[in-house]
Amino acid sequence: MQTTSKIILGLCTILLFNCKSAKTVRGGEANLNLSTRQVIKENAKQVATFKTLQSRLKISYTQKGKSQSHTVTFRAKKGEAIWINAPFSVIRALVTPEKVSFYNKLDKTYFDGDYKYLSDLLGTELDFNKVENLLLGETLYDLNASDYTTSVDQEAYIVQPKNQRALFEIFFLLNASNFKVKSQQISQPKEFRHLQIDYLKYQYLDSQIIPELIKVIAVEANEEMLIELEMKSVSLNEALRFPFKIPSGFEEIKL
Repeated sequence: MQTTSKIILGLCTILLFNCKSAKTVRGGEANLNLSTRQVIKENAKQVATFKTLQSRLKISYTQKGKSQSHTVTFRAKKGEAIWINAPFSVIRALVTPEKVSFYNKLDKTYFDGDYKYLSDLLGTELDFNKVENLLLGETLYDLNASDYTTSVDQEAYIVQPKNQRALFEIFFLLNASNFKVKSQQISQPKEFRHLQIDYLKYQYLDSQIIPELIKVIAVEANEEMLIELEMKSVSLNEALRFPFKIPSGFEEIKL
């Protein structure tokens, strides 16, 4: 498979016109005296509630000492679809709760299958909800006070399961001023796998907080993959189309 295809699909772990201006979110006063239940409740209040989102998405990708950068059109319909289109529609991808699909006009290939490829790429089991949460700055796993505990580290809350599993460790770092995710980490020590997603910058648009700069680090054994996602020119709740049709004559890729 072409490297470019891997980059585009790597997003969905893994964006224009008439857009409204967005302001970068600055740190406010941190509240470090909340209970676990209160922290989780405040985090839930910040969950994005838009119907559709569109933006320009810059993808920077580094692996084995080689780096590439691409800018694509990104569209999302909350809970239903994630759509990515490279310039001139050379590569187009559609991710839905049912499957992951993409085609590449450069080598006339296509993929139409499940989430195993994305899961293998980032080293943790993914589905549509997790991919959407990753891109929107939400925790990959649902939080509840009965199963999680919190502690304080500088200007953030560390949220983790009360009983970490030996083979699968989870940590969420929440900003104590706006309760958005600063970082989320999933480790599988015995498999030498580690996934870390850092939200370096957020933007405020239409009373909602949307990621602006995301850094994804996926480590397996001695190999590390780094993806940086920069979301610009964001617009919300416009009428959007998600056209996708695999061209005839393309060869199917088995991943």
